[in-house]
Amino acid sequence: MTMKDGFGGLMKQAQQMQEKVQKIQDEIAKAVVFGESGAGLVKVEMTGRHDVKRIDIDDSLLTEDSLASDGKEVLEDLIASAVNDAVRKVEKNQKDKMSELTSGIPLPPGFKLPF
Repeated sequence: MTMKDGFGGLMKQAQQMQEKVQKIQDEIAKAVVFGESGAGLVKVEMTGRHDVKRIDIDDSLLTEDSLASDGKEVLEDLIASAVNDAVRKVEKNQKDKMSELTSGIPLPPGFKLPF
């Protein structure tokens, strides 16, 4: 085996790795997660690109009594918590998918793909 053959094999492996990374990135972007807060009173649907597709607010939070005084603040807090829950789930999904790719590859601590 010549040095040229070894380099060609290495380049082929690098290309295969790049294709796998692209495939996983596409899967992550298309993934949909659901975040919630207030025991399900507020639900958020979010893509892997952190785009919020839908927010569902339980009708019980939309009554005049619940919107009076501090009700607005409570609703805002519940929405923020549901969005944050969805963001954490997106990040966990990204981490899990990338760890599938890097399993068996010794990477230094803190090293992240893609580069």
